[in-house]
Amino acid sequence: MRASTGIIAVIAAFLLAAHPGAGRAYAPGDTVRPEDADGKSADAFFRILPVDDSVFARMKGKSYKDGCTVSRDSLRYVRVLHKDASGAVKVGEMVVAKSIADDILDIMRTLYEASYPIERMVLIDEYGADDDLSMRADNSSAFNYRKVAGTAVLSKHSLGLAVDINPLYNPYCKRAKDGRMIVSPANAAEYADRSREFPYKIEKGDLCYRLFTSRGFKWGGDWKSLKDYQHFEK
Repeated sequence: MRASTGIIAVIAAFLLAAHPGAGRAYAPGDTVRPEDADGKSADAFFRILPVDDSVFARMKGKSYKDGCTVSRDSLRYVRVLHKDASGAVKVGEMVVAKSIADDILDIMRTLYEASYPIERMVLIDEYGADDDLSMRADNSSAFNYRKVAGTAVLSKHSLGLAVDINPLYNPYCKRAKDGRMIVSPANAAEYADRSREFPYKIEKGDLCYRLFTSRGFKWGGDWKSLKDYQHFEK
């Protein structure tokens, strides 16, 4: 019996090495081999999970700051696949509110199957939970316990109820009182001109817009006093 168990273990190790998608061998941000990203092989990547100790260790003191009033149990870790503009398949991850986790998983699965491009999707903690650094890197993210810039009001991101998609190419834009256009991140100024065509652009009526708004999310590109083209909140 022991010999049989040993043989089974060797075979299992070989199968995991040959098919790492099934064995969760890919890390967030990794490029996935085509044979591990097609059909049923892709299913293993699309998961909603509790925020376990390993994920929470990455968040603590960063997106999950000292004094955070949001319970860990009210959050979920969502793991997905996404394609960039070149068609490369990447492992993506987000932490969102439990109440929208099913929405996000379904939306991301549909975007993936439609080859809708998302450049990068790792936890904002990889950027020290610095929103500007994450946006500059065009990193799509969700939960981050913080206030709305320039206010004392908690952002919807603090509750895990907001998602930013391709933020470099879909910036926050606001007209200052002196007439200047404020664009965030600052390296996204050229993408404030929404009449231009460029990769990763979110437009009203496109697939990303339709999927989010059909599930009750509001798009920052529809706001009147400012535009936040990357932002969807519920």
